[in-house]
Amino acid sequence: MKEKELHRGVVPFLNCKDHLVSNETYEIMLNQQNEMLVTSPIPADLDKYYESDEYQSHHNSQKTFLNFLYNTVKKQSFKRKRKLFQNGKPNKTVLDIGAGNGDFLLYCRENKFDVTGVEPNATAREIAKEKGLTLHESLDHLLDKKFDVITMWHVLEHVPNLFECLEQLKKMLNKNGKLIIAVPNYKSYDANYYKEYWAAYDVPRHLWHFSKKSIHRLFESVQMKVTKIHPMKFDSFYVSLLSEKHKTGKSNYLKAFWVGLKSNLKASQTKEYSSLIYELEHA
Repeated sequence: MKEKELHRGVVPFLNCKDHLVSNETYEIMLNQQNEMLVTSPIPADLDKYYESDEYQSHHNSQKTFLNFLYNTVKKQSFKRKRKLFQNGKPNKTVLDIGAGNGDFLLYCRENKFDVTGVEPNATAREIAKEKGLTLHESLDHLLDKKFDVITMWHVLEHVPNLFECLEQLKKMLNKNGKLIIAVPNYKSYDANYYKEYWAAYDVPRHLWHFSKKSIHRLFESVQMKVTKIHPMKFDSFYVSLLSEKHKTGKSNYLKAFWVGLKSNLKASQTKEYSSLIYELEHA
């Protein structure tokens, strides 16, 4: 399977605006066979669409309430993320792809893990370096290495060469290793409520939009399997806050909180949370 196959036989789903950088409009198309959405067209110069002080993972900004909220919850989530792979072998090797400014890897290093990180954004790498962490620009210099744990926190949706990336992940993961992927879920209640204003579509930076079925099928194509799925319950609140601003031009905190809460309540039955964490291993 190749990226072009995901674009084959697609039908229109939504038109979404880039609210962060360009104000351009993009089509989101539905691949019905895989229950997966694809952004069209994919810009040739994707890097320029990340050039914003509001792009959270590349900065340490605390200028707004949303910035503060994002960074506060991010730090509190590190312990929960670590618990996904802390059991068993001590001194595990951890590779974080799309490491941003390195905070998660620093936390892992403080907890005795042997850490490596990849981050293509130069600004984020420089911030990480100031914190004492050197990140690689790409996977190219790591392809001959293997890791006990590989993590991608809201990164897979950004990857242009999707199937090449999946193959690389499989090769770099130790035989009994664990791959942990977190991505937005377009089948959640908050996605359906906000539709084209749903902030987690984040076109054109998000090239792919996943369902549980699509994640299972994509990784089956490279002989990997999903072993567990976990909810990211805070995401419904944070994404709803951003979505309200996209839709109305205002933050509408109470409305966003209600939508986020309703999304989690419905997901307690459907399991379709705003974002999901997938644990994967070799099939």
